[in-house]
Amino acid sequence: MVPVVVTAIIVGILCLGAGLAIGMFVNAKLSKKKLGDAKALATKYINDAMAEAKTLRKDAMLDAKEEIFKQKQDVEKEIKERREEVKKSEDRILQKEDALDKKNEALDKKEEGLDKKIEALDEVKKGFEDREKEIAKKQQLVDTAHEKMVTELEKVAGLKKEDAKKQLVQELVSDAKIEAAKMVRDLEQEAKEESDKKGREILAQAIQRCAVDHSAEITVSVVPIPSDDMKGRIIGREGRNIRALESATGIDLIIDDTPEAIVLSGFDPVRREIARRTLEKLIGDGRIHPARIEETVEKIKKEVEGIMKEAGEQAVFDAGVYNLSPELIKLLGRLKYRTSYGQNVLKHSLEVSFLAGIMAQEIGADVKLARRAGLLHDIGKAIDHETDGTHISIGADLAKKHKENADVIHCIAAHHNDIEPETVEAVLIQVADAVSGARPGARRESLENYVKRLEQLEGIASGFDGVEKSFAIQAGREVRVMVKPDKVSDDQIVFLAKDIAKKIEAEMEYPGQIKVNIIRETRSTEFAK
Repeated sequence: MVPVVVTAIIVGILCLGAGLAIGMFVNAKLSKKKLGDAKALATKYINDAMAEAKTLRKDAMLDAKEEIFKQKQDVEKEIKERREEVKKSEDRILQKEDALDKKNEALDKKEEGLDKKIEALDEVKKGFEDREKEIAKKQQLVDTAHEKMVTELEKVAGLKKEDAKKQLVQELVSDAKIEAAKMVRDLEQEAKEESDKKGREILAQAIQRCAVDHSAEITVSVVPIPSDDMKGRIIGREGRNIRALESATGIDLIIDDTPEAIVLSGFDPVRREIARRTLEKLIGDGRIHPARIEETVEKIKKEVEGIMKEAGEQAVFDAGVYNLSPELIKLLGRLKYRTSYGQNVLKHSLEVSFLAGIMAQEIGADVKLARRAGLLHDIGKAIDHETDGTHISIGADLAKKHKENADVIHCIAAHHNDIEPETVEAVLIQVADAVSGARPGARRESLENYVKRLEQLEGIASGFDGVEKSFAIQAGREVRVMVKPDKVSDDQIVFLAKDIAKKIEAEMEYPGQIKVNIIRETRSTEFAK
């Protein structure tokens, strides 16, 4: 407000100066008469200016005082707020100091308690050490007394410590085996009562609902001829016809003294079928020469390929399997001319598919998967004579190549236990395969192999201790073992049956399964005189 006062003063001075100037000017211009009026007017102006300056100064002073008072209030208010904040900070610091003091006191108390506990533990440890020393001394006395007692007992019993231990262990093991055998027998009996009935029902139902014809296994084909004169025409001049036929088909022709018959020999059933049909066609036509033979072989090859394709498609349709690769369908058709143990592989595959599907339906498994895997489980046999490896590995590789389901591949790979089955369907394929191959009339084998198998079966059973006699019955599907009652107890026959079964599994090859039946019979005879 000070500049306003100064301004007012300056204005007053300027007005005064202006008045003087005006007076002088008026004085100079006006006459003396008007000089007094001018002075009076100037004086009036000066007085007015002084009054106005005084008023302005007074107002400026009031405004300055008000501004100073207002600023003072603001400063006091700010100081008050800062003091309150400082006070709050001081209070918080005091509270933290109090909390720290309390924590320090608690820590001091804990330290005191820990010191006391450490002292107590040291005392306890010292007491334990003293007790250990006492126990060690007593243990020495006990060991000495025990050695003396053992020595005296060995003298009295006439047995050494190790021998007595062995004898005791043997007795315990024998008793444990007997107890375990009793438990195993009871458990097996309970399990059989529950599972055998249901299993027999499912298998019987599956077998009754499935009927597939079987053909005999052959490595040769016999072609009848109208007369023995035809043999010469088939051989041809210097054997050119027979060489052309063998070269075109890859099959050996055996022409011997067999009346009105020619034998075709070859391991590939498809080539053998082509040769058989070709020879029949040539005999019926009568024109037999190398060019005609080659032409006929080509025609028959196409016919046989068509037949195999139709057979594969029909098998897929009969099994109810869809979206199968065309290549796999062709390979299935090749199984029409493939046999195993006298059993046609295509018909066997169909039967396994039907059986697995029926059993899957009965137990609530995947019917479609079981049918598909059953149909394809022996697909490797279609080319196993052309590719290295077992039909299992070949079949699994074929299924992978043609992007079959992983579960189907697993069923193929596990159906002969080459790998452990991990799904219910894989187990069903194993069971269906065994049922199809093991049922009466499904397969045949030579008499010599049959007799050897029965002799081997009886030899394995008779090789165990306590066995008196063994008989292979049911065409080798059961072995009946007679044991000596004084050497084998009722409980021990459980283990004996398991041991015989394991040895049969390890040393023999056989279709299906073999039942081990152990008979223990005690007889008492007395004569009345």
